[in-house]
Amino acid sequence: MLRYSCINTDIKIIGEENGLNLEEEFNNYSAKIADIIRGLNQRKDKPGEWLQWMNLGYNEETVWYVKEFASLVEGRFDNILVLGIGGSTLGGLAVTEAVLKPYWNLLTKEQRNNYPRIFFLDNIDPDSINGILEILDLKKTLVNVITKSGDTAETMSQFMVIKDLMEKTLGDDYRKNIIATTDKKMGILRQLADQEGYKIFYVPDDIGGRFSVFSSIGLVPFALVGLDIEKIINGIKDIDLELKNTDIHQNIAAQGALIHYLMDTKKGKNITVLMPYSSRLKYIPDWYVQLIAESLGKAYNRDGEKVNTGLTPVKAVGASDQHTKLQLLNEGPNDKLTTFIRVGEFDSTINIPKIFEYTGIGYLGGNTLNNLMDAEADSTRVSLADYQRPSITITIDRIDEYHIAQLLYMLEVQTAITGELYNINTFDQPGVEQVKNYVYALMGRAGFEGSANSLQEKMTTV
Repeated sequence: MLRYSCINTDIKIIGEENGLNLEEEFNNYSAKIADIIRGLNQRKDKPGEWLQWMNLGYNEETVWYVKEFASLVEGRFDNILVLGIGGSTLGGLAVTEAVLKPYWNLLTKEQRNNYPRIFFLDNIDPDSINGILEILDLKKTLVNVITKSGDTAETMSQFMVIKDLMEKTLGDDYRKNIIATTDKKMGILRQLADQEGYKIFYVPDDIGGRFSVFSSIGLVPFALVGLDIEKIINGIKDIDLELKNTDIHQNIAAQGALIHYLMDTKKGKNITVLMPYSSRLKYIPDWYVQLIAESLGKAYNRDGEKVNTGLTPVKAVGASDQHTKLQLLNEGPNDKLTTFIRVGEFDSTINIPKIFEYTGIGYLGGNTLNNLMDAEADSTRVSLADYQRPSITITIDRIDEYHIAQLLYMLEVQTAITGELYNINTFDQPGVEQVKNYVYALMGRAGFEGSANSLQEKMTTV
């Protein structure tokens, strides 16, 4: 299970001006938190509530279906190419980068146990797309195009470019090299998959992209590169039982949600920094940025009042960012709450040899890089406290499917509870939709001609 410490947000450690009286606040909000947790769990099965992600740990049918497909194509492909943007790729990238062997795509096939390399194409930069096409043999590449709506402009433009090349390269057999992950009932990609005969995986209703990592959106690429998706599901199920607990003293997601909310509303700390001490976890902050920004950045609350609320997420990686961001974290504006992610036991232990003992770096010899990483993390945590800067520490026992799933699911639940405390709709994204409509207009989509004319006028003055 996850180990969780929030003592460095308490007034006993960082003082009354910047800290919280945790015992008092937990007691003050205990009834409200209990109502929120009960409410989320009561609403999760109701259509239109966008809480079906809370059931993904129990979707054994999808797990079986994904595993069956992965076994059918095992050994057929050298590469997996995932096309998507935002929630379609960020979770997959975060989990595979964490759980697979480091530098997976540079290893030999034997070192990868005959599993394919995996690439995520998550933008429309023409140079990057051209670059990936130069290094991949499309005949040996399985393309997984992911868009729940089925008409995401960025993803579908990627797909149109690559599908055209695949058809020219493979002829009619190109269909065997494409998987579509999309909505079960509607959308352009759903129609194309039916017409062209692509293998289809469905995204359940009422799950937004930023909460979709444990749906088929993530499970398909995970299984294709050999991750144990049953361990992922078991991790979610085990921690879900804890996160259903209505007692805030026993629920770490509820504690994290309340601390973030009060640090913002009472202490003016509306920037949330996520800083794992592991290079393998470096893409989890990217996933977290979308989760927090799209979920909590809202103009209006549920009562229709204009609030312009939200936390600003910042990504960091220890120990690297001690040399880029720590000066700001310690001595800059005291408007941040930092969450550290620690690893209890790394897969490797590397000894630092006893050389250069006659120099100023001789003290390092005889230690391990593991010791040094722990020292760096402990020093940063204590340093922040010295400067009266709040921090939370989450420790996972090790980096594997089970524990990474627990970490991400806990952060999802924490975000949902935080949104309820702000009294906002955590699951919509009207600000994103406006930009999508502008893109449709500029690219000539039918039905957006009026918007295009208006937008052209605005572009001359904005």
